[in-house]
Amino acid sequence: MVTIKGKQYMTDFEAKKAILDIGRRMYQKGFVAANDGNISCKVGPDTIWTTCTGVSKGFMTQDMLVKMNVNGKVIVGSRKPSSEVKMHLRVYEENPDVMAVTHAHPPVATSFAIAGISLDKAVLPEAVVQLGTVPIARYAKPGSQEVPDSIAPFCKEYNGVLLANHGALTWGGDIMEAFYRLESLEYYATILMYTGNILGKQNELSCKQVDDLLDIRQKLGITSGGAPSCALNATNQQDVVNYAASNSADITLNGVTPLVRPSKDDISCGCGSISEKKLDVEAANKSKAEIVDEVVRRVVAQLNV
Repeated sequence: MVTIKGKQYMTDFEAKKAILDIGRRMYQKGFVAANDGNISCKVGPDTIWTTCTGVSKGFMTQDMLVKMNVNGKVIVGSRKPSSEVKMHLRVYEENPDVMAVTHAHPPVATSFAIAGISLDKAVLPEAVVQLGTVPIARYAKPGSQEVPDSIAPFCKEYNGVLLANHGALTWGGDIMEAFYRLESLEYYATILMYTGNILGKQNELSCKQVDDLLDIRQKLGITSGGAPSCALNATNQQDVVNYAASNSADITLNGVTPLVRPSKDDISCGCGSISEKKLDVEAANKSKAEIVDEVVRRVVAQLNV
C-alpha cells in the first residue's frame, strides 16, 4: 500500500494481482461467461488499473491489464480497455470514496434485472447490513454513454445496482469489498428467488428488526445502501418445530415436480404388466415351483411379443 495525500492506495503490483484473483473468482462462481465482466481498482487519486476487452476473466495475465487515468486515457498497456470502463469511471467521479468497481452477470441477480424486480425486501440480516437495497438502473445500450448516465443517480446512496436486461455493478472502499458485495448481491437474489418464487412464502423482518440492523450498519461505518421494505409486525418470533402440523395447507413448490409415492397396486415386479397384487392372489393356490414356472413363462411370452 502507498499513501498519497493522506489516502491509502494499492501499489500497481498489488492492484494487478488483486484484479486477476477477483477475475478468477468471478469466473469460477459462474458470475461471468466467455469474455463478460470487468474489474477496476484505484492506485492513485486519478489513476486506475482495469481489465481489457475481449478476454475471459478466468484466464487473465498481468500483461492484459490496462492502466489509465480517470479521463479515460491509457497510460500503461498495449491492449484496449473494455468499453464498459465508462461505468467504472462514472462511479469514481460520483463517489470519491470508492476505490474499486466490479461488473458481472450473476445468473439469479441478472434474472431479477431482466424481470425488472429490484432487490428490496428485508429477509436476510446480512443483506440489510452489507447491501441495503439494490435498485435497477434503466436499460442502456452496453458500452454507450447511456450506461454511465443511467447509474449516476445511484453511486452515492447505494452499494450496488442492477442494470436492466444486463447484469450487476458493485463498488466499495477496496477491491475485496466491491467483490464481496457482488457475491452478497447474488446470494440475496437467490434467497429472494427461493422464498418468493419457489416456496412462495417470505417472513419479512419487522421495521423494528430492520432498524436494529441499520444501527449495526452505521456502527460498521457503512453509510450507504438505503433501507428495504419491512413488515409492520414481526412474524418470526416463535419456534417452528413442525410446520405441517400447524398449517393445514401444504406449500406448493412452483416449478418443481412433486414426488408421489406409488401405491402397492402400482408397483411393478419388472415382468411387463404383471402386478404384485395379482401374483399374490395366484400364489395362494400354487406351489413355489409352479409360481416360478408361471413367472418364467410370462416373462418369455413378453420377450417374444
